[in-house]
Amino acid sequence: MIDREKVLAVLQKRFPGASADQFAAAANAIVGLDDEWEDVTDHEPEFGYHFSIQCGEICYLAEQNQQGVQFRIFRKRISDLA
Repeated sequence: MIDREKVLAVLQKRFPGASADQFAAAANAIVGLDDEWEDVTDHEPEFGYHFSIQCGEICYLAEQNQQGVQFRIFRKRISDLA
């Protein structure tokens, strides 16, 4: 679960000119992501891509990964109505 207070602290630091209403709306949307999205980062080895020497030159994500950037990958939850 995402800590709303931490989200608010980050938003206030990054967007000092925003109003309290804007902070509240953004924090609510971020905290509510757990309801709509699921973290599938642990499934990364199953994604089916393959390593290529050129991948880092042509793929932004591969380049960033080679530089040590970490990613979290989310999938939109399938509705019960589908």
